[in-house]
Amino acid sequence: MALSGVENLARLPELKKKLLWTFLLLAVYRIGIHIPVPGVDSSALADFFANAQNTLFGLFDMFSGGGLKNLSIFALGIMPYISASIILQLLTVVSPELKRMQKEEGEAGRKKITQYTRYGTVLITIVQGFGIAVGLESMTSPSGAPVVMHAGWSFKLMTILTLTAGTVFLMWLGEQMTEKGIGNGISLIIFAGIVAGLPSALFNTVRLMTVGEISLFLLLIIMAVMVATLAFIVFMERGQRRIPIHYAKRQMGRKMFGGQTTHLPLRVNTAGVIPPIFASSILLFPSTVANFSSVEWLKSISDMLLPTSILYNVVYVAIIIFFCYFYTAIIFDPKGIARTFRSRAASSRAFVRAPRLASTSTAFWHASRCGAPCTYRPSAFCPCS
Repeated sequence: MALSGVENLARLPELKKKLLWTFLLLAVYRIGIHIPVPGVDSSALADFFANAQNTLFGLFDMFSGGGLKNLSIFALGIMPYISASIILQLLTVVSPELKRMQKEEGEAGRKKITQYTRYGTVLITIVQGFGIAVGLESMTSPSGAPVVMHAGWSFKLMTILTLTAGTVFLMWLGEQMTEKGIGNGISLIIFAGIVAGLPSALFNTVRLMTVGEISLFLLLIIMAVMVATLAFIVFMERGQRRIPIHYAKRQMGRKMFGGQTTHLPLRVNTAGVIPPIFASSILLFPSTVANFSSVEWLKSISDMLLPTSILYNVVYVAIIIFFCYFYTAIIFDPKGIARTFRSRAASSRAFVRAPRLASTSTAFWHASRCGAPCTYRPSAFCPCS
């Protein structure tokens, strides 16, 4: 099957062109990771990040593919763009103007929202760049060496301009991958940044097995658990609840049309990876603040919220569950889906065979989202609204 895929690739020059374009842009991204911001002592910064693995710096460094640890021009990665996209999504729910723009203006409205997202990305990058510049000037390595060699407003402005230009360029790379490459450019950049640390992790694993710190049996168990976890994630990510939609038969002249059945796919994991990212950011925030503070209670909270502690994992799971419900409630609009279906069903004679308990189409979309029959009535409170 793999050989047939390669043969098909050779027969499809357009696909080959898209793959080559994507790999070229990813190579540009990886080269930029190793271009540092001027005025920073790289050895002192590396010593600082060696002691900041379990903080927000470690999380952001992972998403930036090691760019933050090197303080490269792509140190902020694509995270400001993701933050701006999430903010625009949330504002679309609460702002009637943005909601109208998204639903009624079609492609032109989506282009305007994309433009607003770009402006938001630049604004967030400027704020984060200034914060990083100020933080770097106060950082020292464990040996006491300052991270910034020549502090001042010249370094601040240089850092803000460099990081902003790097993030905007990354945003452009992602859009080019989406348009001219194989698609999902932003996701590919995040994926490339995360897997960039895979070779060094494999090398360290082999080294530990060579010196006898990890046995071959334990390594095989770890690999089996990793494969099973990956398969379960893919299974859940591709999982759908398919709502059957039936089309009534109708006669036009001497021909009979309709009588077909299709489905409306509803994703099981509607929130995606947003809840784990939010949960990690919230739990790592106390550790990050404790690195810059000498307050004892902050340090005690940071010690209690270490990733290896039971409290951390319990709170982490609870926050993920909360954000899953919260984000799904914002993204999934059962009333909007019901209105759209009713407007289209009038012309195509389509109908949904809903459960008996759901007396309205809106209640059925509520039941579909909750995964259980809903006792919603127009005059009663629905727990999933």
